[in-house]
Amino acid sequence: VASYNLTSVIDLCIVQVGCYCLLSVNCVLLAAAVCTKAGKAIVSRQFVEMTRTRVEGLLAAFPKLMGMGKQHTFVETESVRYVYQPLEKLYMVLVTTKNSNILEDLETLRLFSRVIPEYCRVLEEGEISDHCFDLIFAFDEIVALGYRENVNLAQIRTFTEMDSHEEKVFRAVRETQEREAKAEMRRKAKELQQIRRDAERSGKKVPAFGGFGSTGMSSMSSGSIITDTIIESEKPKMAPVPVRPTGSSKALKLGARGKEVDNFVDKLRGEGETIMSNTGKMPSLASNVLPPPVNVESVHMRVEEKISLTCGRDGGLQNMELLGMITLRVTDDKVGRIRLMVNNYDKKGVQLQTHPNVDKKLFTSDSVIGLKNPEKSFPLNNDVGVLKWRLQSTDEALIPLTINCWPSESATGCDVNIEYELQEESLELNDVVIAIPIPSGVGAPVVGDVDGEYKHDSRRNVLEWSLPVIDAKNKSGSLEFSIAGQPNDFFPVNVSFVSIRNYCDIQVAKVTHVEGDAPVKFSLETSFLVDKYEIL
Repeated sequence: VASYNLTSVIDLCIVQVGCYCLLSVNCVLLAAAVCTKAGKAIVSRQFVEMTRTRVEGLLAAFPKLMGMGKQHTFVETESVRYVYQPLEKLYMVLVTTKNSNILEDLETLRLFSRVIPEYCRVLEEGEISDHCFDLIFAFDEIVALGYRENVNLAQIRTFTEMDSHEEKVFRAVRETQEREAKAEMRRKAKELQQIRRDAERSGKKVPAFGGFGSTGMSSMSSGSIITDTIIESEKPKMAPVPVRPTGSSKALKLGARGKEVDNFVDKLRGEGETIMSNTGKMPSLASNVLPPPVNVESVHMRVEEKISLTCGRDGGLQNMELLGMITLRVTDDKVGRIRLMVNNYDKKGVQLQTHPNVDKKLFTSDSVIGLKNPEKSFPLNNDVGVLKWRLQSTDEALIPLTINCWPSESATGCDVNIEYELQEESLELNDVVIAIPIPSGVGAPVVGDVDGEYKHDSRRNVLEWSLPVIDAKNKSGSLEFSIAGQPNDFFPVNVSFVSIRNYCDIQVAKVTHVEGDAPVKFSLETSFLVDKYEIL
């Protein structure tokens, strides 16, 4: 009998051992349980025939038998022996017969205690309840018919995560069918879109399909509307082609929207398809990860940098290229004639280049960006790149964030250790995601120690390690996990992040009028993004 509720989970599964005597000499381990300090069972696995009342009575009596100040890890009664180990606020308890080998019991207890953290990230009552059945399955791999099996922690993990070949085949077939259905759907949508365009250009009534009269017309109209939402970008609105209803039919008109369209688009979104809005414009990377500036002045500048980096798994920088640019936007003609004072504290050896209309001599001598003709103004309401720079190097000392991935083969697969370290301590990297490929068809990785958070994307076969902030106070961290596979399966490792501090120390310090050098109020937006960051 199994009882599962919010407060406790007590597994009272019965293992037939051929006898009904609880204290039989042949029975060594009677039960294994995780309980609170008050004796309430959270998970209990019995290896002999025992009633629920008997199990609860034994566990309830356990805390009362422990003496204060004693260092023993076992306690005995007239009939049974308790062997236990504290787990923070909980106890891992084994109930054995008195004639069992205490040394073997202690070794078995240690294995039970090591199994629990494999499935529970925190040793709390709620976490134990959430993973109760995983723990029961693992307990069954340790003890069979009251005796300990000759297994270790890695073998238990392998046995409990055995994959089904039939399930893999079923999933592969289902994914193939879904891809084919989506491809057929897109092909039909394009066909219906082309038919609608031809009908609009000729000014004729849209033909019905399928020989069902007005029903076919309704289906075709709905399909045309769907393709407008998914594929077409924004275009001038056209008057809908009038369609004469036939008899008492209620055919949809071109340009109308109904519940069928909304439901269809919602299904596409639910399946992971990208549905473009009517504008047809995809948001840029910066807009996804960086919030727009709150207060934008009449003189607004963006300092943008993008890095493309490739490293070897055994060390060594294969290539690093960083591109930066200062973009100016002026929205008021009163502040069109200005100059920008640039502070260049870079010591990495970047190559600077100004816009052809910028006075290059003035910039070289005074680090001031101004037009060659001071009488002219900067273009209004246009983004103008006034200064750009480039850094290309193979010097390992210039890597902003180093990633070391160490897969080690083991008897059950690979133990992977991956760590990061921030070398450029002046940076503050936000929303860092380190994506490690995972072999397909081997299940989820077993994660040990981790700094930050992780997520296993089974659809893309990727383990995403997420860190909200990496800076000088949090410059290093590590992740450990185990999974079946070969060392080459965990490469390439991809990294993405965003920063509001640029890598090369180049900033606009001041903006002044050309005449009189009066200061001009300006706003500044800085971003440092990743174009490609791979460890091969």
